[in-house]
Amino acid sequence: MEKKTRLEHEDGRLQQHLVLLSAVVLGFVIMDPFKMSPVGEHDFTPVKHDIAPYDQVMANWPHDNLSRLGLGNLEHVDQVFGPESLEFDPLGNGPYSGLADGRIVKWSGEDRGWETFALVSQKWSKKVCATGKDSTTYKQWKNEEICGRPLGLRFDKSTGNLYIADAYHGLMMVGPDGGLAQPLTTQIDGKRILFANDLDIHTNGSIYFTDTSMKYNRVDHFFIMLEGESTGRLLRYDPPTKSTHVVLDGLAFPNGVQLSKDQSFLLYTETTNCRLMKLWIEGEKKGKIELVANLPGFPDNIRINEKGQFWVAIDCCRTKAQEVLINNPWMRSVYFRLPFRMQHLARAMGMKMYSVISLFDDKGQILDVLDDKQGVVMKLVSEVREAKGMLWIGTVAHNHIATLPYPG
Repeated sequence: MEKKTRLEHEDGRLQQHLVLLSAVVLGFVIMDPFKMSPVGEHDFTPVKHDIAPYDQVMANWPHDNLSRLGLGNLEHVDQVFGPESLEFDPLGNGPYSGLADGRIVKWSGEDRGWETFALVSQKWSKKVCATGKDSTTYKQWKNEEICGRPLGLRFDKSTGNLYIADAYHGLMMVGPDGGLAQPLTTQIDGKRILFANDLDIHTNGSIYFTDTSMKYNRVDHFFIMLEGESTGRLLRYDPPTKSTHVVLDGLAFPNGVQLSKDQSFLLYTETTNCRLMKLWIEGEKKGKIELVANLPGFPDNIRINEKGQFWVAIDCCRTKAQEVLINNPWMRSVYFRLPFRMQHLARAMGMKMYSVISLFDDKGQILDVLDDKQGVVMKLVSEVREAKGMLWIGTVAHNHIATLPYPG
């Protein structure tokens, strides 16, 4: 009996020690004193954000059983590096695209190929910035602010001027002949525009554009989603007064922006919250915000076609494991402080990204969905533009564009 009591006492002490050891290990992970985790160098404070339930979204989302996007053509492989946005000038020439090496290039035909049209930084140099395929990798990050990172592009059809949302240099403009782009606005109320992302131009000359975060820049954009922070803004620049105004704030990774055909409203994407939103800017509903659609993945740019319909680029798809982390910020705080590389942590959550593009009407009804589940043509998609009987598809992360005849 005495021996049994002694064994029970020792078992109890062992359990106490295990609990204490577990608490110490957990505390060590949370403190991350040696900055060994992916978030170790950041003030990482996860919060719960506003996202529709995974099962609800996936149950209602139409699927492309033929994976039609995978039937597209890879174009200009290793000739363009991270072509986020694709644009055509008022004469139909192009496409033009902003690259990860800081240049804006123009396709000038088979004989001349891709030519440099504009630069966004006075400090740009071939030696530092022109790193070819490496410009879409971590090797470019240390020089990205020096070289610039042009993202959203829009031509003013009346003047031929090209407007640019550069991730580091704010809202910019270059004339029809190209050259060095000039900054239009880099701050608001004395605070720097940290992450200009996409834009659209109103017929009255005002330019609506997104500032994705006031905390993280483009290199650290993944932390915006991991943390769930919502310091992003929709801004408006008015050329006559050269003034910049906050239209909306408190947004979770505002990304693409697109005015409607009659310009009574604009659509914008919130990447973190996986949704497409509408802001009325004219009429009786002026100032009202509406949910257009909850999406199966993480949306990027929006572009309108000639019929007034909207193409949305989506990096798909959310997973159930992500859902658990999304709804439990404390789990994210612990999980992403584990001393493993981000890609391994993401893979453990079942993340295997592929491209989805979806066409919406002006009321938010889904008209078409195309995907590429096997990543044959595009693993990550940033923009879809419908022009010249084709879909022109850009990617911020890879070194090519894709085209697909549409309607097929």
